[in-house]
Amino acid sequence: MHSPGGPVGVAEPQHGWGRELAQALGSVRGAPLRLESLSLAFCSSLKPCPELEHQASGPKDPSPEPQGPSLLTLQALQELDLTACSKLTDASLAKVLQFPQLRQLSLSLLPALTDTGLVAVARGCPSLELLALSHCSCLSDEGWAQAASSWPRLQHLNLSSCSQLTDQTLDTIGQACKQLRVLDVAMCSGINVAAVRRLQAQLPQVTCVQSRFVGGADLTLTL
Repeated sequence: MHSPGGPVGVAEPQHGWGRELAQALGSVRGAPLRLESLSLAFCSSLKPCPELEHQASGPKDPSPEPQGPSLLTLQALQELDLTACSKLTDASLAKVLQFPQLRQLSLSLLPALTDTGLVAVARGCPSLELLALSHCSCLSDEGWAQAASSWPRLQHLNLSSCSQLTDQTLDTIGQACKQLRVLDVAMCSGINVAAVRRLQAQLPQVTCVQSRFVGGADLTLTL
């Protein structure tokens, strides 16, 4: 078994949140799991169980305890990578991503992630310091207007190729995420260079902004 602080990767699952993952979570009984880092990146067959979709869209279960093997048993988790788990939906993420202590999360390359899912993740994971959302093309300014205030600790943010975002999102982030240090908005065609410069003036501790092809320009600012 891996050491508590070491990262764990899982081979591509085939069913539910992954039969292998469920078996691994269910195999350790009698002691709480202290896993701190988990990568499921590029598990393209990883998909929500129908029960999760139903529970997330229907009346909430009055019991907060997970029933059976579940990511919800990993309450010590601090780093989670779900990059390119392309079959995950807003409903499944809302049900599973409830980690108050989680510090790092990647949801890049999730085509089904919308503003609804973003807001749910913000509520379930309020301690994030690093968040990657590159190529989540369904996210909009409206979602960030609702989510940003939940992430005052955010330091690293990747929004590259989020094509619907505009200057309004940068203004929102500048007001809510005062600890931000690194920002990537490359290939965000709706964001202008002026908004990037305005953010850096508002948050002088931001030392690196990746913004290639923002508003048609090629700009990388490193202080």
